[in-house]
Amino acid sequence: MNDESVWIVIITLGIGTYLIRYSFLGILGGRQLPEWLLRHLRYVPVAVLPGLIAPLVVWPTATGGSPDPARLAAAGVALLIGAWFRSTLGAIFGGMAALYLVQYYWI
Repeated sequence: MNDESVWIVIITLGIGTYLIRYSFLGILGGRQLPEWLLRHLRYVPVAVLPGLIAPLVVWPTATGGSPDPARLAAAGVALLIGAWFRSTLGAIFGGMAALYLVQYYWI
């Protein structure tokens, strides 16, 4: 690829990204959304986060794609803390602590 085609791709992707974001922020930003849509939007983080985290727990690249007991235990601890205390930060820090403790004592 030459420099000209790289810059064309960068500028095109920049314009496309701007238009996608503007379609939500610029057009809908000043309007009041219907209650049914707001109710559905509350479930977006709950649906997206497990989809991002599950592959990292079940098929971690650090172990070559095989399940790791340390990561499974950390995910379990994070799930229990999040469900019991209803604390996102508590679940994150509890899962991190469990991962590092299990890795330290397991290996």
